[in-house]
Amino acid sequence: MFTYTVNNDIKLSLLEVRHAEELFALTDQSRESLEKWLPWVAFTRTVQDSKNFIEGTLKQFSENNGFQVGIWYKDELAGVIGLHGINWTNKSTSIGYWLGSSFEGKGLMTKACQAVIQYCFEEYGLHRIEIRAATGNHKSIAIPERLDFTKEGCIREAELLQNGFVDHYVFGLLKSDLK
Repeated sequence: MFTYTVNNDIKLSLLEVRHAEELFALTDQSRESLEKWLPWVAFTRTVQDSKNFIEGTLKQFSENNGFQVGIWYKDELAGVIGLHGINWTNKSTSIGYWLGSSFEGKGLMTKACQAVIQYCFEEYGLHRIEIRAATGNHKSIAIPERLDFTKEGCIREAELLQNGFVDHYVFGLLKSDLK
């Protein structure tokens, strides 16, 4: 199975079906903060829903179309980060992520994103990585800003959330942007 050590406290590892209960518990405990920005949370109502998600991520990985990995902090599941598929023709991908509310403010997501970026450029040989975030999601927007992504524009009414459509900022990072 895929595991990537970020530092002594943080590792990224493929979720396995055996993690379904832990993933569901983290989602459920963080439901209030997550569902404001992530439409899938409303459809994650049982451990089986988390199991189905994990099975889908394992299929994605086996088809060489990117990955979704658990962010493990001191051996506890803290969140998920992954790729929304890979466009091999254009050597590009986009990153999505979320943290359980009790793990926010520790710098975990910034470090996890740095690791995924490095992996995408070095191991996959990609050229471009995007991060999209709702314009009002300041915590999510802070990640690409902190990692020197370029804010490339705004997509109007890009996603339907519980309170209506939201605009997305698009942030891009090219391999040549890294110094």
